[in-house]
Amino acid sequence: MGKKYNVYGVGNALVDIEYKVSPELLQKLNIDKGVMTLLDEESQNRILENLKNVDCHKSCGGSAANTIVAISQLGGKAFYSCKVAGDEFGDFYIQDLLDCQVETNLKDVDRQSGTTGKCLVLVTPDADRTMNTFLGISGEFSTNELSPEAIADSEYIYLEGYLVTSPTGKEAAIKAREIAANAGVKTTFTLSDYNMVKFFKDGLLDIIGPGLDFIFANESEALGLAETEDFQVAIDKLKTLSKGFAVTRGPQGSVVFDGEKLIEIPAPQVKAVDTVGAGDMYAGAFLYGITHGMSYEAAGTLASKAASQIVTTYGPRLKTEELKALLG
Repeated sequence: MGKKYNVYGVGNALVDIEYKVSPELLQKLNIDKGVMTLLDEESQNRILENLKNVDCHKSCGGSAANTIVAISQLGGKAFYSCKVAGDEFGDFYIQDLLDCQVETNLKDVDRQSGTTGKCLVLVTPDADRTMNTFLGISGEFSTNELSPEAIADSEYIYLEGYLVTSPTGKEAAIKAREIAANAGVKTTFTLSDYNMVKFFKDGLLDIIGPGLDFIFANESEALGLAETEDFQVAIDKLKTLSKGFAVTRGPQGSVVFDGEKLIEIPAPQVKAVDTVGAGDMYAGAFLYGITHGMSYEAAGTLASKAASQIVTTYGPRLKTEELKALLG
């Protein structure tokens, strides 16, 4: 009897609002370039005020949400657990998830009053992305938002490292991993961002717990987790934490460990305009691949193509037909 869902995702619900900006504007607003910074609502509103005349693009986001949407676009069955408020942005978020054919715990629940989380994604001409996030009600994400039945009815769960920033979010991630492990559901995790590794390393290791089935990371996150400059040392560290993993290396491609051997996956050479969502897309395409009969190498190749495609366009998503075309 097959499972109802290929992947059950757990993460922060953030409405991504993306802007094209100059490095000078980032300096003027005193924003650290190229990383994700958590803000309070007042600080985020101050930045929004400075961007009110700049064109923007909105989508339901958060790292794991982008991954789950990609799985659904490719034709997979996905579920996403998160938390939004009973406000206009919350309405937008739920509708966007449902439009993407993603099942969610948000359907038919009474939402609390408050503010739905927002992530300002500031993209500079060098294709770098700088994120300024106010978690809003997403910072209160907890075990209450989990659906143990849906977790047990999934092939894989996928947890995002950003959950480590809130005590209740971290607790929910650990609980989801435990429910999955007890139900024989494979466990996967993304380190999410270098700042998570830098400032919340112990918390990430708590989420990883006794070990996972698969970890996604980029090179700087992997090096940070192992506290090394040596890539081989980082690879050896990941082998102690997970049965398999994928480490993305930008234009150098990625390496995938299938439990026995390390597979080098080249990246198609493209001109990047926006790296937002590249790691999320990689994870989504990879998870789609391994839940649809592909080998780790074939899934890594699909993931690499999808990630290379996403950096040539603005925003964390491709059109469904563009993404499906990569399946050949």
